[in-house]
Amino acid sequence: MAHHGADASPSESLDGEGESPEDRYSLHQSLAVRELIDTEGSYLHMLQLCASDIRSRLQQLPQGDLDVLFSNIDEIVQVSTRFLRGLQETASKEEEQVHLIGNLFLEFREDFEQVYKVYCANYDQALLLLEAYRKEPELQQEIQSIIQAVLPQAGPSGLSFVLVIPLQRITKYPLLLQKILENTLPDASAYPVLQRATSALQDVNANINEYKMRKEVASKYTKVEQLTLRERLARINTHTLSKKTTRLSQMLKQEAGLVPRTEDKEFDDLEERFQWVSLCVTELKNNVAAYMDNFQAFLHFRPHECDLDIPSGPAVQYCSLARDLQREAFLEFKQRLEGLVWRPLLSLARALAGPQNLIKKRLDKLLDFKRLEEKLLEVGSMTYEEEAARHTYQALNALLVAELPLFNQLVVQWLSQILRTFVALQRDLAKQVLQRAEGSIAQLPHHHMSEPVFRKLVEDKLGQSRSQLRSFRENFEKVLPPPSSQPLLPGSEHQVQALLSKYGPGKLYQVTSNISGAGTLDLTLPRGQVVALLQNKDTKGHSSRWLVDTGGHRGYVPAGKLQFYHVVPKEELRGQAGWQQGSHDLAPESAPTPVPSVPAVTQVVAAYPFTARSTHEVSLQPGQPVTVLEAHDKKGNPEWSLVEVNGQKGYVPSGFLARAPNLAPWGWTLPS
Repeated sequence: MAHHGADASPSESLDGEGESPEDRYSLHQSLAVRELIDTEGSYLHMLQLCASDIRSRLQQLPQGDLDVLFSNIDEIVQVSTRFLRGLQETASKEEEQVHLIGNLFLEFREDFEQVYKVYCANYDQALLLLEAYRKEPELQQEIQSIIQAVLPQAGPSGLSFVLVIPLQRITKYPLLLQKILENTLPDASAYPVLQRATSALQDVNANINEYKMRKEVASKYTKVEQLTLRERLARINTHTLSKKTTRLSQMLKQEAGLVPRTEDKEFDDLEERFQWVSLCVTELKNNVAAYMDNFQAFLHFRPHECDLDIPSGPAVQYCSLARDLQREAFLEFKQRLEGLVWRPLLSLARALAGPQNLIKKRLDKLLDFKRLEEKLLEVGSMTYEEEAARHTYQALNALLVAELPLFNQLVVQWLSQILRTFVALQRDLAKQVLQRAEGSIAQLPHHHMSEPVFRKLVEDKLGQSRSQLRSFRENFEKVLPPPSSQPLLPGSEHQVQALLSKYGPGKLYQVTSNISGAGTLDLTLPRGQVVALLQNKDTKGHSSRWLVDTGGHRGYVPAGKLQFYHVVPKEELRGQAGWQQGSHDLAPESAPTPVPSVPAVTQVVAAYPFTARSTHEVSLQPGQPVTVLEAHDKKGNPEWSLVEVNGQKGYVPSGFLARAPNLAPWGWTLPS
């Protein structure tokens, strides 16, 4: 049917007066089919020239530029090759050819949409590259000469003529089908198939345009800019303030219940899944970072380099094995860990920034969309800019709903692969260590023991050491001062007295480290401040956040940064031999003469760890020898003492010092 009358000249066909309407329809239809098949063959030839000859001759361009310029042209070549083969196979069935062509288009509609939407979305980036090349005359001339040699018909347009060909072809398919449809009798069996095929290809082009618009919106809002405060302030103008004020007003209306809150269960479920995946990536990143820090600290610990003064025996073998592992096995493991786990994990974390930014922008655009919907109901019209804002939200929402499921799935797969790689690296390291230690294990003591017996031996030795350490600690704690780990903040005695009288000593807690509140109900507190506990959980029942009273404000703080505050009576403090007077004495003396916590120039030890916060302070480690130079500060405050530690002078809290136990000499020996 398609080749019927194909050999007749156009003049004979069009001017033949004796032809019936059916013959004219058949002739024009066959010409339209011939045009489709012939142009498809020419188009595929052009694509193959682009994908092979032209791209191979442009190797002086960076690979990244070639990827942008030619995008997924290889996939388009594959689809077009199969499509042309199908068109050519219809020629053997003349009576059914048009019907088969319609079905062929319906069969390839999804393939066309998948490959062409990617190419069309990247086309603007390719044009930007061509514009940049025009600013380099030598490079532009070189590219132009390559195009002229391969495709003389490209003319002065050069590479832009080549790159636009796929866009022209996908938009021409509906026109070619429409031409065949117009020359098909309405009562023919192929007519409804051609109608569906024409409509399908029109939908394909509409979907490609919609996808391209979504990608442009995503490209605009996924950029995470690192701006300084000055740059951010420079961007503020009247329009920005008006827009943000309107959004805030819309949000407050929703919170107050004046307007209904927009609920989108499909998107909410996808966002919840995305936030869960993001949390998993963040947690794994933090854990791997801590693992690498600990592993680096382990590498710095090299006991085999110390002079053990043991000329032979198991110690020498251990040093040899440890030296071998340090030089090869551990360093190789560290390099593989960084390359196969850490860097991919960082790339995965960076990949989350774009979708996260899109989700935030969607919330802003949703507020604009709801406001514009209200205006449309009231006024019945809107400006071009407002219509564009509505379309922006719709494009963002459609893009996220369409691509977040796939993105979440890919992130989970990527995360699983990273975890499997981490486990495999650990297994390889253990295997490598055992192989290297195989020769040394036989010469170590107790190698003849079975594993249960050896485990019991180790547990017994550790139990003996633990008992000796416990005895040492008990003797040390007998002379420790009251367990107050932080000095009171200057001038806070009246605040503590007020909390004590209102809540009692059983409710007072002290902040162990600075707290920076992140939420509206969270408090920001300095280290050392005393607060009163109101409730040991938050409104959601979480025991990790406590509700406290500072004497002026109430709010939530992390429970892990609070410790019980011991209020020690004045008489008990005075009863401790020579120890500091009134460190936590909340009732001030009538004559506030400072009493040194320890006599001047006294040798004591540090009872608790302390980190210096300025050059006027020094750091302490528990059990460290300390020389007290003055048992008060320059203002006579006995809560701070001037000390000397390892040749450095500075102030430390007096409550952090203790007299060393003066006990009979004793010791504990290592197990034989």
